Amino acid sequence: MVRVRPFLTWPILTDDRNRSGLDPHALAALGRGWVIGGMDFLGTPDVGPLLFAGLTGASFVTAFIGVYTGAAGGVVLLAIMALTMPPAALIPVHTVVMLGAGVTRTMIMWRYVMRTTVLPFVIGAAIGAAVGATVFVSLPTSMLLGILGAFILLVTWMPRLGRIGAERGRFLFLGFGTTFLGIFVSATGTLLAPFVASAAPDRRNHAATLGALMLTSHLAKLAAFGFIGVAIGSFLPLMAAMIAAGAVGNWLGEVALMRTSEQRFRLIFQLVLTALALRLLWSAAAGAGWV
Repeated sequence: MVRVRPFLTWPILTDDRNRSGLDPHALAALGRGWVIGGMDFLGTPDVGPLLFAGLTGASFVTAFIGVYTGAAGGVVLLAIMALTMPPAALIPVHTVVMLGAGVTRTMIMWRYVMRTTVLPFVIGAAIGAAVGATVFVSLPTSMLLGILGAFILLVTWMPRLGRIGAERGRFLFLGFGTTFLGIFVSATGTLLAPFVASAAPDRRNHAATLGALMLTSHLAKLAAFGFIGVAIGSFLPLMAAMIAAGAVGNWLGEVALMRTSEQRFRLIFQLVLTALALRLLWSAAAGAGWV
């Protein structure tokens, strides 16, 4: 069977070579050497105190962003981690951190979760993880990114598209699609967010439900990964610190969300998703050699 290298929605890892002309692995190693000087803080490979604190702070900030804007937290954190972490450990470590963020957000905002969406999404996610772990995706990276970007733009600005079909069937399909694509394109909460927004009666339901559903997706992804060939046990101190910081960010994000009007939240949400979708389209064009 052909082995598929997971790709990310950020140029340093989606392109074989970036604009600087350096190999992305070499650039990441160079960045680690400059920032941390080869130290292993608390036994975490190639992570010194400064980078440890920086990634922990990034987890706090992006968790706050994820709750307050209704999107973007996971993909922003992924982009930051991609600049400094070994590529082989990046997606599993990011998935564990986002799983922890999803757990804490769901615990904090459980009363707002739209429970009718959870079971269909869980079933779809389980199927998506099983298929994603065994199926080879032949579409080029640039094509997948372009499709995702265009689709997110359509659903964001034409919300009726996010309400097509019965809710249970829609979220079963979303569970499958989000988790399946998550094996190859990490941080797929951006794809799920506009559909949750279309179904959610207010901003609190949106933030809580998105966190609960992505928790399920990340859990299914970890089962699919199985951590085959990836030793992330040494990253436990870093993951624990990032999860703890993310919990605080989730709590403060909920406080800020409660003080934000529904109209302002919807506008911020649409603008953030539009920016992320355009970024995906730009990455797709760059990967295809159009720019």
